[in-house]
Amino acid sequence: MRSPLIARRYWDEELNPMMTVFASKGKYDDVIDLSIGDPDIPTPPGIIEAAFADARLGHTKYTDPRGYLELREEICRFYGEEYGVPVTPDRVFVTASGCAAMYLVLQAILNEGEEVIIPEPYFSIYPDQVRLCGGVPVTLPTYQSEGFRIDIPRLEQLLTPKTRAIILNSPNNPSGACLTTENMEEIAAFCKAHDVLVLADDIYTNFCYQQPFTPILALPGMAERTVVINSFSKNFIMTGFRIGNIVAPPEIASTVQRINESVIYCAPSISQRAALWALRHRSEIEPEILEIFRRRITSAAGQMNAMNKMSVLPPQGSIYLFPDVSATGLSSMEVCRRLLDEAHVLTLPGIAFGASGEGHLRIACTVSEERMTEALERVRRTGLMD
Repeated sequence: MRSPLIARRYWDEELNPMMTVFASKGKYDDVIDLSIGDPDIPTPPGIIEAAFADARLGHTKYTDPRGYLELREEICRFYGEEYGVPVTPDRVFVTASGCAAMYLVLQAILNEGEEVIIPEPYFSIYPDQVRLCGGVPVTLPTYQSEGFRIDIPRLEQLLTPKTRAIILNSPNNPSGACLTTENMEEIAAFCKAHDVLVLADDIYTNFCYQQPFTPILALPGMAERTVVINSFSKNFIMTGFRIGNIVAPPEIASTVQRINESVIYCAPSISQRAALWALRHRSEIEPEILEIFRRRITSAAGQMNAMNKMSVLPPQGSIYLFPDVSATGLSSMEVCRRLLDEAHVLTLPGIAFGASGEGHLRIACTVSEERMTEALERVRRTGLMD
């Protein structure tokens, strides 16, 4: 929109294909929505009750700008217990969501014109966040035929004197792929050799179906060059609480604080209390959530692979499937639109997640197995996948 009321840097921005699809959600009354990654199951009651109880006890005020010390200490304890990684409170900063955490970190580390390598397919907001912070997004293709592995020779070809960081998201949104330990070790060696920061967007750590999650932070020599982005949204079904955190070298955490004090000052106190309770009771909460999504995603993948023109890798992680529909001969946006109009099933086109996402759809397994089966039966009846 070219308007004197709008800053010129936004005049020629194209609308993200994801937003275009979301806008069509209300087109039909019986749409089955497989687009947005917001699980249908409710936040565990204990989290809600704890948040209410703490609010009544007076936890409704500003907190320490870095977050309640009690919560930051619990996050440190979590890393020690789960991964054997020593973390101190001065490396932890509590944020109002994982998205805000990534933006704050990019603001803290990027000088004008510095480059951030973003493996494709990627969470759609990464390139815009990099640009908003004065940086230049540089995309690195990955492919289903290679298990969405990060190819080191391709990565090295993107290296320039301006390379500042690489964003890693594993389990990945949208592909569901998980980096192997071997691939992470290769990436770590690259980053140490070329003084590149890792921004590890560790949002779906509970949703690993083939092997337990291992953070790149835990690899030798990576603590001083890794910033971890965490969120409580998916692991604890707390999307509306808007609460996350970073784990970073102390100087980055301190700079994030300076920036955040001019934006929101501190994360919501009540959400912080909910996060504290969730972390302390994770062994009671997370296994049940994991099994719900394991069943859903396994069932859906089997049904997709039974269609002639839809194929998907065995589920590795996240709450998404990223089936290849290129055999239809249509673009991902065309398939997406036809499924909405002919099946009343809302999906997201792979092109919304970068050029190498073309030919795919992102399917959020955020509905029940029965509802997903109905959606895929509608897809089958269109004949598009025959």
